[in-house]
Amino acid sequence: MKGVVLAGGLGTRLHPLTKVTNKHLLPIYDRPMIHYPIRTLVKAGITDIMIVTGGQHAGEFLRLLGDGKEFGLSQIHYSYQEGEDGIAKALSLARAFVGQDKVCIILGDNILQDNIGPQVEAFASSGLGAYLFLKEIDEPQRFGVAVFDNNRRLQAVEEKPTNPKSNFAVIGVYLYDAGVFDVIDTLKPSQRGEYEITDVSNYYISKGIADYHIITGWWSDAGTFESLYRAGALVREEALHDRKGGRID
Repeated sequence: MKGVVLAGGLGTRLHPLTKVTNKHLLPIYDRPMIHYPIRTLVKAGITDIMIVTGGQHAGEFLRLLGDGKEFGLSQIHYSYQEGEDGIAKALSLARAFVGQDKVCIILGDNILQDNIGPQVEAFASSGLGAYLFLKEIDEPQRFGVAVFDNNRRLQAVEEKPTNPKSNFAVIGVYLYDAGVFDVIDTLKPSQRGEYEITDVSNYYISKGIADYHIITGWWSDAGTFESLYRAGALVREEALHDRKGGRID
């Protein structure tokens, strides 16, 4: 299983902070944001990892992360994204890196408490083509939203719906088989002019080879000032709890 962290984009919703650095290098409590998705992958047993980034601050990732020894890795791979064409297009840059393996993709601004290792292990040995992670939240309109049938089977994902059919947001963690790149090749830009990862997921759902897991721990993206603050507060609260309990991570 390969791991890909998507850390491109301009981060315009976080201006003026992102006028001087990439969003994924901003701090979440006591670490740069990019550390958290890498740690999520490593904790899940994924140690072959690529960072996809872009823009004028891309070199800062190499200076910060180096070859990944801080995370117990022998190396980290890097790919450069030109422009802003959507998550699926950014993922396509990892085609040669992933090869014929399955892949875990995590958006660089997603911070989650759960260990996804059991789901990664189960997917690796399954015949599924896609596996999505969901979280029940109060206002899912900012995200892709899961649509279920009466038996709670996943029927589709709706991208940022005005009137969501459920409160289950698709968080920025995805498991796909190696065929995902062939699916991306068939995509057309959405009304936003982007190649949507939602369209990729819906392809697999339509073929009946997708499943999902509802995470139980806390989760936050960090793409707005409010969610950036919330992510830092959640991480701080857990860190303080661990220290009081005498636990060492």
